[in-house]
Amino acid sequence: MGKLINIDNGGTLTDIWVLDGDHSYHTKTITTPFDLSKCFFEGLKKISEDIYGYEDIRALLQSTDHIRYSTTQGTNALVERKGPSLGLLLNAPDKDWCCEDDHQLTLFNDLVGNRVAVLNTSENEADYQKNLSDAVAQLAAAGASRVVVAYVGSDYMAQESALRKTMLRLFPKHLLGSVPVLYTSALCRHANPNIRLWTALFNAFLHPAMERFLYNTENELSHFRTRNPLLVYRNDGYSGRVAKTIALKTYSSGPRGGAEGALAYSKFYGYQRVITIDVGGTTTDIGLIDQQHIVDSRLGLVEGVRCSDPLAEIVSVGVGGGSIIRAEDGEIKVGPESVGGAPGPACFGMGGDKATITDALLVMGLLDPKTYFGGKLQLKHDKAEAAIRRYIAEPLSLSLPQACAQMMEAWAGKIATGIRAYTTICDNTVLMAFGGGGPMGVTAVAKSAGITRVLIPRLSAVFSAHGIGFSDIAHLASESITVESTQQITDIYQRLKARVLRDMQTEGYGADECEIDAWYEHESTRYELQISSEGKLEAAIDCPEILLSVRAIHGISHAKLAENKVFEPSDPTAFSDRVLQTPTGESQRVPVFRIEDQIAGATGVGPVVLEEAFWTCNVAAGWGFEFTANRDIVLSVLTQHDAI
Repeated sequence: MGKLINIDNGGTLTDIWVLDGDHSYHTKTITTPFDLSKCFFEGLKKISEDIYGYEDIRALLQSTDHIRYSTTQGTNALVERKGPSLGLLLNAPDKDWCCEDDHQLTLFNDLVGNRVAVLNTSENEADYQKNLSDAVAQLAAAGASRVVVAYVGSDYMAQESALRKTMLRLFPKHLLGSVPVLYTSALCRHANPNIRLWTALFNAFLHPAMERFLYNTENELSHFRTRNPLLVYRNDGYSGRVAKTIALKTYSSGPRGGAEGALAYSKFYGYQRVITIDVGGTTTDIGLIDQQHIVDSRLGLVEGVRCSDPLAEIVSVGVGGGSIIRAEDGEIKVGPESVGGAPGPACFGMGGDKATITDALLVMGLLDPKTYFGGKLQLKHDKAEAAIRRYIAEPLSLSLPQACAQMMEAWAGKIATGIRAYTTICDNTVLMAFGGGGPMGVTAVAKSAGITRVLIPRLSAVFSAHGIGFSDIAHLASESITVESTQQITDIYQRLKARVLRDMQTEGYGADECEIDAWYEHESTRYELQISSEGKLEAAIDCPEILLSVRAIHGISHAKLAENKVFEPSDPTAFSDRVLQTPTGESQRVPVFRIEDQIAGATGVGPVVLEEAFWTCNVAAGWGFEFTANRDIVLSVLTQHDAI
């Protein structure tokens, strides 16, 4: 059994997690947005050094079964509107259906604008072809580099199919300068044309950058004679090769990895309600595991617009480790602007001079310049102090310790406000903190949100990459159906099944190596499709319209968790101590416990510092901590009895 490599590419940092038998390895590298392949291969070099003791990327790749990759670059591209100019081809002059509200209208103007042409499909063939040529010329002249065809009407699929054949005759793909065309019916069969349109628009917008990077990376990997093609981890929780993945499936795929990991951990610990916070450099992603299920939406939100793909209900709050903190109108404001990985916080010493929570934690004494980021990023205490004095302490007439304390309060408060706006907090709610910035202020976040129990995974720093390790390789096909007969449903099921099995064959797996999962949905409720061993529908479906889905799955090795058992409490092993600055300016010496030095059952109370190569946690006074069988950390508010 070969290694499994998971890579989660974030806006600031790229995380790498490798499973090698019973052992796992992880590291991080700074994201290079100008060339994503640079941080991709830099991460592989670093992890190969951790595994072998020296850099050997060839040995690593040739001993690996699968490489799975997720990225937030699609999310960032949409947020920043960095993508191709889209043109839109319609078959009806009324385009009010394209935008159902002001938000969609604003987004439509950003992505499409006035690059819209209309064809009359009832014209004779000669006029139709002439008007088609004129329409394409009009869109190209308006600057469209990609065209989306979005037809309406009961026969929209047949009309789009006919148009596709005509387009291929008039504008063969082999001609230089031919404009790529995307047909909504080829991507989505949802009954609502607005959902079909936006699914296609978003996919067309994301496609060029994703295609360029992923194919280039796959080509570079081939030079190392890898065993299997690069796999793209998708926002449905499964993976597939680049050639069988649409660009929209990469949207929010990183957070989905975190959600899958959180689901596995909630089952492992028996937690029924888990709120997750994934704190990155720019944003904090908030999600929910309820009754050991990922809370998702059948029609996922992309930039606030419903699309055909289900997505985990994850909301982003504009606060992270690199969020700019400043005094504004007599108050401390946090984000949403961020310094990113470059130039980064002032303490990085890479040219940035803005104050962030990372600078505050350094000045407070929580972060050690010698051990931060695995000891490979030397923090500059003087630059952090200068930024905090300039942007917070002096404008608000605060001492440096007071400024740092109020920065933490504002930072944690903004995340807590996001949590309360997202969901209800109950007595059994557990806050699960991950991402490189997740643990650092988690007790402050929990206190502000009113949560008394926190779970910090040992692999918090690379948890989304680790979470990908609980997934398999799969393909899905869906179709909206007006129910007519049992035989009709059986025929469509067989057609969808054949399609996903063909897709799995391109992954290298035959039908006998795949598991088939089939279901239908009606009014947001999911029902399992009852199919006999002969492949026929066993019971009639008593719904007028359904969405029928078939998925083929090939299971691969999963990340492993320890046997969940209770250990006798023991004292933790101290590595060193650290001097923290209190808000009053007093010094407080506290022990530092390295995560890798602790055994299951190690227990203690704050104030202490817990530290791993890529994350640090301040366990405040009034909190206790315990290392579990999996060597994760559970933090709990101390009761009066505990404190005695």
